[in-house]
Amino acid sequence: MYIPRAIEKTVSAMLGQGKVVLVTGPRQVGKTTMLKQRFSDGFGYVTMEDPFVFSQATADSVLFFETHALPLIIDEVQRVPQLFSSVKWIVDKSSEKGQVILTGSQTYHLMKGVSESLAGRVRILEMPALSLREFVDDPASLRKYVPRKVDAADMPCAPEGFDLWRHIHRGSLPELQQSDIEWDAFYSDYVRTYLERDVRDLIAIKDEAKFYRFMVACAARSGQLFNASAIGNAIDVDGKTVKAWTSVLQASGIVRIVEPFWPNIEKRLTKASKLYFMDTGLVCHLTRWTTTDQLRNGAVAGQMFETFVVSEVLKSYMNAGANLHDVWFYRDARKHEIDLVIQDGRTLHPVEIKSSALVDKKAVKNFSCLDAMPDYEVGFGHVICQTPEPYFVTPNVQAVPVWAI
Repeated sequence: MYIPRAIEKTVSAMLGQGKVVLVTGPRQVGKTTMLKQRFSDGFGYVTMEDPFVFSQATADSVLFFETHALPLIIDEVQRVPQLFSSVKWIVDKSSEKGQVILTGSQTYHLMKGVSESLAGRVRILEMPALSLREFVDDPASLRKYVPRKVDAADMPCAPEGFDLWRHIHRGSLPELQQSDIEWDAFYSDYVRTYLERDVRDLIAIKDEAKFYRFMVACAARSGQLFNASAIGNAIDVDGKTVKAWTSVLQASGIVRIVEPFWPNIEKRLTKASKLYFMDTGLVCHLTRWTTTDQLRNGAVAGQMFETFVVSEVLKSYMNAGANLHDVWFYRDARKHEIDLVIQDGRTLHPVEIKSSALVDKKAVKNFSCLDAMPDYEVGFGHVICQTPEPYFVTPNVQAVPVWAI
């Protein structure tokens, strides 16, 4: 059964703002399904995975558009780079907006084609996997997550029988929401396809087994400060290679890097960032937490809960087409940390993430670190935890369940 996607309305809005809309995102997040469900009545559809269509486009990209009328969805467009210049030529002949939707799963190749041919003509959206909000809330709601006072009566409830830890363990890729899909076999195929297609296309890798070990090392460190040397030592490669391979994981949407907030912009660039996987099911597969109970009761439960919450926050921004650079974390020289700092203009909202259900004032003791930030105000804060209902920790901080994201 198709689950309506929150990003649908954002794509529709972008079609009215630019001549071309580009929808990127990792494999298997549902880009093609979403576009077919939402836009099949008004748009034609072709995919560069089709050998016949691929040969048409590569043989003569101009003639390709004479045989495929606009408006048109072109799937996996990065496979035929010459199409970008032809798209530019065809959309420049008309002032009409929203005539072409492009999709692809390799951000690096897509952005290269966009920057060379479609600058100023394209609106870009990155589609994540299913969000928790899409299970329990109205997907037409495109609110990016900013901490605010939450009333239990207005908050969506978990579906009957919903097990949060099973959801975290199983992952958020749409196909896995079918209960008959075998979890470990699915991810084994997913990783193999990723290594054989995306990784080979992005870098000339000679040792896929070592890249796999690199993915495992990164998965084990999801939610931690990114340390290229430590990862390199674990898999016997140099730090430069780790950074290059990490950029591959970023370009294909597997991980996100969250930067530290600092009022001096130049100093932000010198501080360590954090690495988060966008799908907790993939993390569990790579690190071999193979059952829900192992994960729920295991040593990494807190780390995995944090990875899940941060990915859900980032999904809310991606689905709304909002700026991901408004999501930070805080860590100072005295190692005072705040899990997330949500920037809303000149207001900073502190967020702590705890896997427990009950938290007290100790959980938010570092929030006061933001008081000294020049030119910023400190806004309402959250502690995202496993409480079933929201409650106040301090007058300006609420403990809230993940449903409040």
